[in-house]
Amino acid sequence: MGLFDQLGQAATGMLGQTGNNNPLLQAVVGLLAQNSHVGGLGGLIQAFQKNGLGDIVNSWVGTGKNLPISPEQIHQGLGGDLLKQLASQAGLSTEAAGGQLANLLPGLIDKLTPGGKIPDSTLIEQGLTLLRGKLG
Repeated sequence: MGLFDQLGQAATGMLGQTGNNNPLLQAVVGLLAQNSHVGGLGGLIQAFQKNGLGDIVNSWVGTGKNLPISPEQIHQGLGGDLLKQLASQAGLSTEAAGGQLANLLPGLIDKLTPGGKIPDSTLIEQGLTLLRGKLG
């Protein structure tokens, strides 16, 4: 199964849980773009690693079981400013955004890293374009 198929399944699953117009999911998709201020998917993964959550985020990238993450660890991994920005874009409190991201990020990052590797940025951008279409 290719990245696009996996993204389609992930989007369908996430949208089934969160509704078709989830502003937090839309904000995260924007964050994962290569030209985002965090440096796309690789930059987001590095932020979690740098902030002491490497084991957790590496499990999402790897091919084994995804480790869970708490809303407090989301805050630690993203940093307060980025979490506030995402929450603001979604019209949520930082606590609510942290809780939703704790449910969303493990599966999303897992689907974006098939085979336990971060794909070429062009492929990620194509996958994100597909995901944006499902969100729109």
